[in-house]
Amino acid sequence: MTREFDLTDSLSLGDLRVYLARAARVDDGGAVRLVATGGVLAAYVAVLHPVGLLDSSPTVLGLRTFAVEVSEPVDAVVPLRQLVALVTALQDEVMDAMAPVTVTLPDDVRTAGWAAISPPRSGWTTADPIDDETLQRIAREGIAEVATAVPTGTGEQIVHKVRSEVWGRPVAGRESIVAGGAFAAVSLGFLGGGGGVAVYETGPWTRLSTARGHVLIKGRGGSLLR
Repeated sequence: MTREFDLTDSLSLGDLRVYLARAARVDDGGAVRLVATGGVLAAYVAVLHPVGLLDSSPTVLGLRTFAVEVSEPVDAVVPLRQLVALVTALQDEVMDAMAPVTVTLPDDVRTAGWAAISPPRSGWTTADPIDDETLQRIAREGIAEVATAVPTGTGEQIVHKVRSEVWGRPVAGRESIVAGGAFAAVSLGFLGGGGGVAVYETGPWTRLSTARGHVLIKGRGGSLLR
């Protein structure tokens, strides 16, 4: 597979940089999976995912799509911070804001187990929407709870345990939506303007969709490969 794709213009490049930078603030050492085919780039990032075989945490992914041109399909998992730096450097080099911009990817990472997940592309059924304000409130409350429960200097395993408990908690009355979905929607910049957020379901997956992006939630205890 090729290691590069052409974004349509520098505005798309700027949108990609903002999205990746937000994701990197959630997971500083994280990765992004980039899948480009049929003129569309899908950029997946992980907000919450199991760590190890015995971890039953739900999986919460962010997804944004961009129009691209590729000579052959792309499917790569690369370091977030490295790609943010690369995209930022490309922005500084752009001379024509409306011209396509070629992005050449850094080397893959090998330790992002969540990237083995392939969320369904079809078969989604519509569920009742959820309020933008409800998701923002759940995210605020969860952020405050995590901050209170995790003092500075707390070990990584304890931090993950607390985050998993808080963000893995189902939303009252909406068992298929976990609090981490609200956190992802807020932290990745998918909310804004109020109103409802569209909800779709298929099998163990739930998707929260706005004009700005999508949050994909896979329930606790399932295999990453299903």
